[in-house]
Amino acid sequence: MDPVIIVGAGPVGLTLALALARQEVPSVVLDEGPGKDEPRLARTLVLRDDTAALMERLTGVPLDEAGTRWAGWRSMRRRQVVREITFEDSGDADAYGGLIGKAPGSADRGRLRPEDPGHQLGSDYAVTTGAAPEQPPVHVAQHVLTDALRAAIDHEPLVKVAVDSWLDTIEQEPSGVTAHTRGPNGTWWRGSYLVGCDGPRSTVRKLQDVRFPGRTAVERYAVAALRTELPWPRQAWIHRTPPWRTSGPSAGEIAARPLPDGVWRLDWLLPPGKDLVTPELLVTRIRETLAGWTGGSTPPYELLDTGVHTVHHRLARRWRVGRVFLAGDAAHLLGALGTQGLEEGLKDADNLAWKLALAWHHGPRETLLDSYQAERRAIVAARLRAADQVLPLLRGGNALRSYVPGASRGHDALLIDGHLGRGPLGETSTYAGSPLAAPRIEAEVPVDTQPGAPVTDVRVTAEDGSFVRLRDRLGRGALLVVLIAPGTGVWERKHWVTAGIMPRLAAAVTALPHPAELLVAERYPGASAHTVLLIRPDGHLVTALNGVRPADLYAAAEAALGGPAKATAEATAGSR
Repeated sequence: MDPVIIVGAGPVGLTLALALARQEVPSVVLDEGPGKDEPRLARTLVLRDDTAALMERLTGVPLDEAGTRWAGWRSMRRRQVVREITFEDSGDADAYGGLIGKAPGSADRGRLRPEDPGHQLGSDYAVTTGAAPEQPPVHVAQHVLTDALRAAIDHEPLVKVAVDSWLDTIEQEPSGVTAHTRGPNGTWWRGSYLVGCDGPRSTVRKLQDVRFPGRTAVERYAVAALRTELPWPRQAWIHRTPPWRTSGPSAGEIAARPLPDGVWRLDWLLPPGKDLVTPELLVTRIRETLAGWTGGSTPPYELLDTGVHTVHHRLARRWRVGRVFLAGDAAHLLGALGTQGLEEGLKDADNLAWKLALAWHHGPRETLLDSYQAERRAIVAARLRAADQVLPLLRGGNALRSYVPGASRGHDALLIDGHLGRGPLGETSTYAGSPLAAPRIEAEVPVDTQPGAPVTDVRVTAEDGSFVRLRDRLGRGALLVVLIAPGTGVWERKHWVTAGIMPRLAAAVTALPHPAELLVAERYPGASAHTVLLIRPDGHLVTALNGVRPADLYAAAEAALGGPAKATAEATAGSR
């Protein structure tokens, strides 16, 4: 069968190529560039733990080394620290709580001591500590992630990268897709499917006549990457309405995020309009900000990179046209209030890869392929709606303060939602209304993960008896079936693999309509003994069953695959 054609060699396109290769699907990546990215420390991304784990699985590069995992987060307003979260340095998935020694959600009031970081902000302060629901985010330069993906592809025989290849034609037919590229080696390419990961000006989207409505320039930031010493190592923070006098337009909000080797990315929110950010103005902002945070003269610093980041909000009307799909910035643009549009693109690739792999190996199931748009577009649309509702409150002067007592604290909570991936602005992608949702099953039992949500990473015993993390088994194209069996971790596998309910469960797993791997965990949040979890290849929970229920397990697996396999007319370019 022909390979999948991927247009675009940014992080999303390269992630999709590697994810397909891990499931034994070949691909051709059409790269408009020379195959190497320019290092830009002012272009970075923040990844939550599940997305960071995906990148580590595909590249083999620990992101704790390639980037910086935040030690904490603080929100400041004028001279006050109004909220602070400290992440514990632990590998356990549920070990990340509030500030050590504080009850989650507690509030302290006091005066910063001279020896405390940030004492120069002066005045009384109010600190609210809160529990972090997951491991801290990882902040990494985009070119570092792209280089890691490219290095992995260099050792992957199932991925071919064609550099200096500019797409100009797409032709669809029932059996596949043909694409033409111009360039030094202009040629025709034949593929089974084609995925446009070619950015906001996507040629794929334009050739498929897909509309891309939305809003332009909802936020603008001046950005600088510099090496210096700041008062709170490895912490990220946002400072609203800083107390020092500024030159030029007021900087109402400044964000600081650490990178490795003493490098920081600083973002200054710019007022609406198209005022030019001159080098002189940016240097002045840097000096004023560093002096304000350190409480004296400007500390030594090395300016490494600068830029202006303009945030647009757009959403493609369709993400699938027959055998052509859109992903990443080609399908959506978002990023206001600290949200991460690129991370959503990586999730697009993870969602689409296993569905294309199943179609490539076993033939297309239209419900399964359609579910990519139904699941991912719904998540991004919800994020955009939430941002559109919040932006007037945060950026519209005193509108919220006029109606709600303590509105400034509300502002801080909304910004934390965006920057730390919480609430409607950034909560974990849950495909509750998915067309792949399991039918109502009487034997279904509740666990702390709701159906459609990503599973919690726990230690499991694999079929060969080894202990691994659950996330390490994702992305291989197989369904996962996990039995919760307390006590199994202290016994060798040979002692319990043939005991109790295991033989019956193993038989039920073998009979499923798609290859599945049987794993055993001693515990899972909210699950009682003998609970059976069914998990999709991308790590989202299908269902949790009370014991071994072969018929119910089969029905849930069949639903997760898009329904019973049957011969269907293949989609054509004009069928949608």
